Amino acid sequence: MVFDITILGSNSASFAFGRHQTAQIVNHNHHLFLIDCGEGTQIQMLRYRIRLNRINHIFISHLHGDHYLGLLGLLSTMHLQGRRNPLFLYGPPGLAEIITLQFQISDTRLNYHIDFKELETERSYQILETDTLTVQTLPLDHRIACCGFLFKEKPKKRRLLRDKLPHGLPPVHLNALKRGEDVKDEAGNVVVRSEEVTLPPRPSRGYAYCSDTRYNERLIPLIRNVDLLYHESTFTNEYAERAAVTYHSTAQQAAEIAQRAEVGRLILGHYSSRYRDLTTFEQEAREVFANSFLSSEGATIPIGELTNESD
Repeated sequence: MVFDITILGSNSASFAFGRHQTAQIVNHNHHLFLIDCGEGTQIQMLRYRIRLNRINHIFISHLHGDHYLGLLGLLSTMHLQGRRNPLFLYGPPGLAEIITLQFQISDTRLNYHIDFKELETERSYQILETDTLTVQTLPLDHRIACCGFLFKEKPKKRRLLRDKLPHGLPPVHLNALKRGEDVKDEAGNVVVRSEEVTLPPRPSRGYAYCSDTRYNERLIPLIRNVDLLYHESTFTNEYAERAAVTYHSTAQQAAEIAQRAEVGRLILGHYSSRYRDLTTFEQEAREVFANSFLSSEGATIPIGELTNESD
C-alpha cells in the first residue's frame, strides 16, 4: 500500500533560490491530500504531474500567507476545470471568511461544494477518518493560531499464505482469517487456524507534519515513533534568538524533537530566504539526530516500509 509525501514547496515567507512556499501532497493508497497551499502550489502540481481532481481534502495549518495564498487560485482552477465532487477543507478560524469574501466580491459561484471544517488549534483531536487512515491535529506554538497534522494508518489485517490455504475457501472465510479468526465447521470445530495460514499484519505507519512552531515539547508524546516527521527548520543555530522571537525553530531544535520522540526519519523544511546553501541545516540536525534530511522540491519520500498493495 502506497504511503508517501511529495514536497511542492520548501521555503518560508517568500520565493527564493528556486524554492517555493510551503505545500505538500500526502499519497495514501492513491488518495491524495494537500497540506498547506503557498503561492505557486498549482504551478508546482502541474510541474510534478499531480492532478487537481484527485485531491478531495486540503489542510491549512495557519493563516500566514506563505501557507495559504495559493488556495484561492487553486479553488478557482478546480472550478474552471469543471469539478463537481465536494471538497473538504480544514483550516483555522478566519479561513472560511476569507474565501467567502473573495468569491463574493468576484461573483464567483463554484460548480462544487466546499465542506469547511474549522479547526481548534489548542488541542489534538481527530478530524478525519477513512477506511484505512485517520488524521488528527497537532497543537503548535506559533505567533497566530496554528496546528500540524498527524496521518496514521489504521491497524492492518493479517496476510494470507496462499500456498497454505485449503482450496475453495469462500471470501467470507478468507476475510475471517485475515481478521485473525479461525474457520469452524457447523459443529464448531476448528478446520483452519488463522495463525497457521497467515502472517502477522504489517506495521501501521505514521506521518507527522509540523509547520511553523517554536521548540515545543508538547509534540513529543503525540508524534512518538512516527515513521516520518516533517518539522520546520527556518533557521540555523546562528539565528537561534531570531527563531525564538519569530516563533520558529532551528534545524537543531527540530532534530531534538525527532530524537526525543524516537521517530524514524526527520525531514527539514521552511527555510528562511536568507539561506542560499542549505548544507548547514542538515549538518546541524545530524549532530543530534543522524536520520535527518533536507526537503527537496519534487522529491517523493516514502513513509515507513514499502508494502505490496495486495496485502
